[in-house]
Amino acid sequence: MSVLHETAEDLARLPKHHVATHDEKLVITASSLGTVFEWYDFYLYGLLTAIIAAQFLTGLNQTTSFIMALLVFAAGFIVRPFGALVFGHIGDLFGRRYTFIITLTVMGLSTFLVGCLPTYKQVGVAAPIMLVVLRMFQGLALGGEYGGAATYVAEHAPAGKRGLYTSWIQITATAGLAMALLIVIAVRSPITGVGEEAFKQWGWRIPYLVSGLFLVLGLWLRLKLHESPVFQKIKSEGSGSKAPLKDAFGKWSNLKIVLIAFFGAIAGQAVVWYTGQLYAMYFLEKMLKVDGLTANTLIITALLLATPFFLFFGALSDKIGRKPIILTGCALAALTMFPVFHALTEAANPALAHAQANAPVKVMAYPGECSSQFDPVGANKFDTTSCDIVKNALAKAAINYENVDAPSGSVASVSIGGKTIIAPDPAQVSGEDKKKAIAAFTTALVGKAASGDKPAVVGELTKVGYPTKADPDQIDKPKVVAILFYLVLLVTMVYGPIAAMLVELFPSRIRYSSMSLPYHIGNGWLGGLLPAIGFAMVAANGDIYYGFWYPVIVAAATFFFGLFFLPETFRRNIDG
Repeated sequence: MSVLHETAEDLARLPKHHVATHDEKLVITASSLGTVFEWYDFYLYGLLTAIIAAQFLTGLNQTTSFIMALLVFAAGFIVRPFGALVFGHIGDLFGRRYTFIITLTVMGLSTFLVGCLPTYKQVGVAAPIMLVVLRMFQGLALGGEYGGAATYVAEHAPAGKRGLYTSWIQITATAGLAMALLIVIAVRSPITGVGEEAFKQWGWRIPYLVSGLFLVLGLWLRLKLHESPVFQKIKSEGSGSKAPLKDAFGKWSNLKIVLIAFFGAIAGQAVVWYTGQLYAMYFLEKMLKVDGLTANTLIITALLLATPFFLFFGALSDKIGRKPIILTGCALAALTMFPVFHALTEAANPALAHAQANAPVKVMAYPGECSSQFDPVGANKFDTTSCDIVKNALAKAAINYENVDAPSGSVASVSIGGKTIIAPDPAQVSGEDKKKAIAAFTTALVGKAASGDKPAVVGELTKVGYPTKADPDQIDKPKVVAILFYLVLLVTMVYGPIAAMLVELFPSRIRYSSMSLPYHIGNGWLGGLLPAIGFAMVAANGDIYYGFWYPVIVAAATFFFGLFFLPETFRRNIDG
């Protein structure tokens, strides 16, 4: 049955100032809080990536360990489309309420168990394997959660209010991230008695174990709910689909809409969202060297300030449509991403920005000898060519550099401002001599901390102004928060109206399946893999801003595709 447009008479009969009933408030509260808890569970790993890497991936080099930790994080995103298929099928056959009670249970238990896992030092490679398995269960659960919650709320919402009502579901991802940030900040703060050092050793488990309480509260709320009236109607009429997946994706009439939704809205929304919230946080910590607690605090401040705009843009989409708001957010992201993150560097670490401008780093090497600094199996020690030795040292120090091609047979060198340092040539040294030569080169380049009775050595990078960490007193915190607020504001534009749009695009009998799969392919794969892909691009290229080409290109492509092919949906009737 096709989705019909509301008639002018239907719209005229709508109350001008609809006040949510008690049942509608319960639906929104129970659905939203349950989803907040699931996002809290899911994002804890993202916040603790560096600590997780230290606890579970200690057998790899520093750069690879961080990227692999991001890939373990992404494992939860990779399986989300499969969760969408499984739970979307169940939701279209047996009901929305029943399905997202199951997803909440799976998510809560998986997260609680992460807090109980032994570390790499305790059980070796079994530790990261168990972690990946639990992340995959989390991803399966989240793949079924979002579509169920969004569909359930939308099917309870009065016509003309779907954007506003479903925007409460849209808040949940940011609210879950904010709640995770607040709890992590509280636990790692010295005020709580845990502190940073203890937090890195064992305190990181506390936020995971707290999720057990959220599971109990979420289940209590959701068990109070009744099934969606739209689903009850199609069941009573016998008009439900007997094969939801086949009807949703095996028939061109519906598959065409799935593809349009994906390329014309979801893809851009996904990369804008994950760049504006997660990648921005990683960028602050990894590239700009802002300490974790400060970065978390700045992010949470921006999130809290911008979160009401999910509701604003959701409600606005009820008046002017979903399409113009989503596509405007994509266009702004594509146009401003690079200047915004350059501005973030100047605000968060002005010494780094000054050094990049006044003492640029250049690597002169024959390209054929240079490999990417991303090594997923930990087998490459990056010491077989002079180019790899240079780039490995710079990658570990998170230094931005430019590549300059040199003739074949050249020994790689690095130029910092006006000074050139030549790397060791592995063809000329081997064994212990090679190790000593690499250590001496690295010390000359990045310096060495004091050890015992040996004083610290200042490297050439430090001499020309490259800081080893951001100076807390030099961080322009109001400006950083303003920049992060802008990034999250873009997130609210692309994400606030999208649940309502996806619900309105598909008929009720296959709605859960139809909207869940493209949403989770976009947000699970394009978005969830963004941090890992972005940092891998940086590791391969050397430019700390190079990873932003990924979201910029996807957001721009979504804008142009959506402009010509994405339909407007905000006046559609979703009961059919």
